[in-house]
Amino acid sequence: MRTERTLTRLDRVFARLDREPQRPAHIDTPRMSRHRFVLFSATLAFYLSIVWAVITTSWLVRLDWQVMFFRPYQQWPQIHAFLDYYVVLGQRGPTAVMVAAWLGWRSWRQHTLRPLLTLATSLLLLNVTVGAAKIGMGRLGPHYATVIGSNEMGLGGDIFPSGHTANAVVTWGILAYLASTPRARRWLSALSAVTALGVGLTTVYLGTHWLSDVLLGWAAGLLILLALPWFEPLIARVEVTLFDLRDRWRARRGRRTPVPAPAPAAPVGAPVVLTPRASASDEKPAARETVGAGRTSRTSGHLTPGRYTNRPERTPGTPAGGRRPPHPDRVPRGTASAARPLTGS
Repeated sequence: MRTERTLTRLDRVFARLDREPQRPAHIDTPRMSRHRFVLFSATLAFYLSIVWAVITTSWLVRLDWQVMFFRPYQQWPQIHAFLDYYVVLGQRGPTAVMVAAWLGWRSWRQHTLRPLLTLATSLLLLNVTVGAAKIGMGRLGPHYATVIGSNEMGLGGDIFPSGHTANAVVTWGILAYLASTPRARRWLSALSAVTALGVGLTTVYLGTHWLSDVLLGWAAGLLILLALPWFEPLIARVEVTLFDLRDRWRARRGRRTPVPAPAPAAPVGAPVVLTPRASASDEKPAARETVGAGRTSRTSGHLTPGRYTNRPERTPGTPAGGRRPPHPDRVPRGTASAARPLTGS
């Protein structure tokens, strides 16, 4: 009987991710190929044609007014609540946080800063190009239009091109740009295109943008994605510079950390005081011998010939200098008079 647990889809996904702890070798840096350059040139021409059509108040401006008077939010009010949440996929703050979290995890897994640096470069280009176009053309939105049929240009607005649409193209398209396999790149390209298309049409439905604003926002976001290969050498240099700064900071921090000084070693040839180890028999207290009044007691150091302690014990009454008081009745050892009989029993 088999007791193995059946892997869920989430388990299989994490197991597949664990197979790539480092940057895969098959990931290459996109280059500005001839095909990409042709797409970039065509998108730039489309961008300029939209701007020219709005400036000259052509048929595109009349279409903008017709869609505005149609009021799609009144035609299909049942989807209004859903689209209010869906349009958040085009706001720069929430989408940048979500995409940055995913790319930050990829950077940590693959040991490279390229995904995060590419996202930062694309958002910087988006702020510069789209922001400059908004401020430079100053077009008012449908809710603030003043003259029916006019292009509403140069009136201090900031609606042309659509920032939500361009941001949706860039933030979700960067996932397809950084995909590691051709299959993932195709699927992510289709998903980001559908998401950006839905965000742009949602702004038209809600009445916050003209239709021409959305068309120009799609073109502005696509231009940034197509131009990213020109910035890949700069991204690589920034990555190398950041890693060098990190290594220098670590080295400087290591030098500032105080190293504990080693303990001083004992000098060679220094005298070492060794205490003789007493045997088990010596640990017993020696029995006192009853001697006469005329014979003085001797320390244990004099009882055993050839054996000396490190420091003679001091009997009570001995002066602090360690010398015993002189005994007039003691004669030098080794003389004939040393063997005189003991007095007393």
